[in-house]
Amino acid sequence: MSDISYPVTDSAADKLSTATGKKLSDLTLENVLAGTVTAADFSITREALLLQAEVARLASRRSLAENFERASELVGVPNETIFEIYELLRPGRAASAEALKERAQHMRNVYGANRIAAFLEEAAAAYERRSLFRRRY
Repeated sequence: MSDISYPVTDSAADKLSTATGKKLSDLTLENVLAGTVTAADFSITREALLLQAEVARLASRRSLAENFERASELVGVPNETIFEIYELLRPGRAASAEALKERAQHMRNVYGANRIAAFLEEAAAAYERRSLFRRRY
């Protein structure tokens, strides 16, 4: 049994650091005011999301764990790419299942985001079954 529990900032602070390498204990108001930490220091890391997934899994929250694991793959993906995917996933926005499958392959090849790719492929199949590719607006 793991000794990690929610919140991970309490139970696993020693296993976490910022994307810029700072310790979580460095993220204080005093350090912000002193200018020794910046907004970039507050970005979540892949490791933090994977720890959150572990906590969720230990609490028998499989779906939540899977969401954290998918989110961990998006750390480092440009916001523009994430917004493009979001737009494609809105019913009636993608022209075909192929559009989602192409984006899935891109995520797999460029970012190594296999869980995100599988999610997009699953969405393509579901949208096809439910005829959600036709333009609605």
